[in-house]
Amino acid sequence: MSNIIVERPKVVCLCGSLRFQRLFDSERKRLTARGIIVLAPEPVDEEPTASMRATLGELHLRRIDLADEVRVVSEGGYIGDATRREILYARATNKVVSAVEANVVLPTFSA
Repeated sequence: MSNIIVERPKVVCLCGSLRFQRLFDSERKRLTARGIIVLAPEPVDEEPTASMRATLGELHLRRIDLADEVRVVSEGGYIGDATRREILYARATNKVVSAVEANVVLPTFSA
């Protein structure tokens, strides 16, 4: 065994609508090339049932739990209900939240 200590790479979870799959792929490649571990939702081949959607939503929250940062993938500022929920969850668990789009308005907790 080697005595070389390797710093743990940053872990980023991508969130957003899978309608932006091209942007997800691009951001995943960009971050990976920078030595960052990327977690992201995967599209499913079938139309998800309500139960499957709930399960996939919970699975994605567990990805957020594992991440150091949540990065929102969007186009034209679009943030759907599921992504909004994920952003608020990330903020509630003290994750850094960033966005691919420079001027996108990310939801915050309302007082």
